Amino acid sequence: MFQYYDKAVRGTEDEDKLVVLQFLSGMIGQKFSFLNYYKEIPVSYDATLLSVENEMAEFAVHEYQAKVISFERKALIYSHAKSNLKEDIVGEAFYVSPARKRVVLCNFAYARIRSDMRRFVRVLLDRPVEADLIFEDEIIKGNVKDISLSGAAMSIMSSDSLVCGQVVTLLLSLPESGSNGIVKVAANATIIKTIGERAPFTCVIEINADKDTQLKIAHYINQRQVEIIRELKEIKA
Repeated sequence: MFQYYDKAVRGTEDEDKLVVLQFLSGMIGQKFSFLNYYKEIPVSYDATLLSVENEMAEFAVHEYQAKVISFERKALIYSHAKSNLKEDIVGEAFYVSPARKRVVLCNFAYARIRSDMRRFVRVLLDRPVEADLIFEDEIIKGNVKDISLSGAAMSIMSSDSLVCGQVVTLLLSLPESGSNGIVKVAANATIIKTIGERAPFTCVIEINADKDTQLKIAHYINQRQVEIIRELKEIKA
């Protein structure tokens, strides 16, 4: 799974936490921009800082933000325009109530949000999408775990034949929403890396598709994005 941010340390972790809390103490009533991810889809709404006490900060948040924080147990906060610090902030969830639209965060640290570097929307798949990696006289079968227009992560049982930088043919079997149909698409792909010491391995690939294939993949991603957003809305507060 993509790492959305890197922790940053300016002094010690304890010193950084106290500096963040001191800054927040002077920002009661101000709005902050939160960021979380639900199945790779960004969820970002403004939140209002209500109070800071006992090394914790309470925020009034959007219901969807609270729902995702209840899963991730943390929240990223973009650097505030009134802050003299360039770093973003990450805080751990101490209390979350989607029904009350409240979260209490603690254990603050500086963070550098990396997910903003993404060029394309990425979606996590609930149902396996079959994929073949074809090269020379070999076919490696796998299932796509997440996908964007520019790349994908696949679960595979064998990685011995794969080399970083290797160009292969990717064959995807994309399900059609609302039917049992399958759309098969093919594209060139480059092996970026394989992860894991034993099967199943994760194979990360870069997809280099022509315009027609890009449109078909984009259509599938849009369908999946709609499903994820609907699912988030239907989660009980």
